Amino acid sequence: MEKERKSSSVNVVVSDVGAWGMNIISSVGIIMANKQLMSPSGFAFAFATTLTGFHFSVTALVGLVSNAAGYSASKHVPMWELLWFSIVANMSISGMNFSLMLNSVGFYQISKLSMIPVVCVMEWILHGKHYSKEVKMAVTVVVVGVGICTVTDMNVNAKGFLCACVAILSTSFQQISIGSLQKKYSVSSFELLSKTAPIQALSLLILGPVIDYYLTGKLLSNYKLSSGAFFFILLSCSLAVFCNVSQYLCIGRFSAVSFQVLGHMKTVCVLTLGWLLFDSELTLKNILGVVLAVVGMVVYSSAVEVEKKANSKIIPGKESLSEEDSQLLKEDNGESGVNDVELGKSIG
Repeated sequence: MEKERKSSSVNVVVSDVGAWGMNIISSVGIIMANKQLMSPSGFAFAFATTLTGFHFSVTALVGLVSNAAGYSASKHVPMWELLWFSIVANMSISGMNFSLMLNSVGFYQISKLSMIPVVCVMEWILHGKHYSKEVKMAVTVVVVGVGICTVTDMNVNAKGFLCACVAILSTSFQQISIGSLQKKYSVSSFELLSKTAPIQALSLLILGPVIDYYLTGKLLSNYKLSSGAFFFILLSCSLAVFCNVSQYLCIGRFSAVSFQVLGHMKTVCVLTLGWLLFDSELTLKNILGVVLAVVGMVVYSSAVEVEKKANSKIIPGKESLSEEDSQLLKEDNGESGVNDVELGKSIG
């Protein structure tokens, strides 16, 4: 019994590390691919919102094929839940794009950093979740560290501030909702993504060109697609599948706050690769910020592990189960409201 518990714990750790690794590698990869695709010195594809529509189209196609082939289960989630979630997710994407256009880069980075405390407050309001002093301290160190190495100028205007607020609130609410919907309807991360991706893809493909025209003044129909640009669009879409799947997987297994901390780890990786690959300026301030952010992430991981062990003493055996594993056990014991698992069905 003890061997089985240890083996289960090892499997969970390996799965967790795999999810984190997939998200970091795919996210950093997609940023580098998009940099080449969208930069004026690259292929000058300036249609960010439309590109996101392409991303979700490919993700939806992968989900549809997976369900049709029977590789993943299809459980019922009410359409109204999928619709409001997709609206919030699209508001997040559009809000971020508008915020970047209307605000300085410095204020845009500040708005991204503010998502961690906003997520904490929203989880406390919506779910009554509390955080230890160690977690709060670690999160503060991460935010300060990333702020030091990314924030430069700070110009704010009314429209930009409003867009930033919409982006922060919608992104935070979306990330909290991913975990909530998985638990509420006993669906896996990939199942939920398979159901929301087609809605987001359709809406972004319709609205994306309009939003991009407002942002850039350029029409998608006037863009001359080269073979190189087409390759990087395919590469970006392929990486987006892994990025989207790992995002839902990470939030489902951990929490929205942990995912935000992971996001800043990706920021550190992007900055480091920028210095190594693109000859970005490397200053003492940047190095100090990166070191401080990494220290904060290590402290955060340690604090979360301490909380898990403390909870496991209250609920024996809890540390060896992920949230998805716990939900599956509930289904087996008849505690879940979902009794039947339909395999091989397409998205409903």
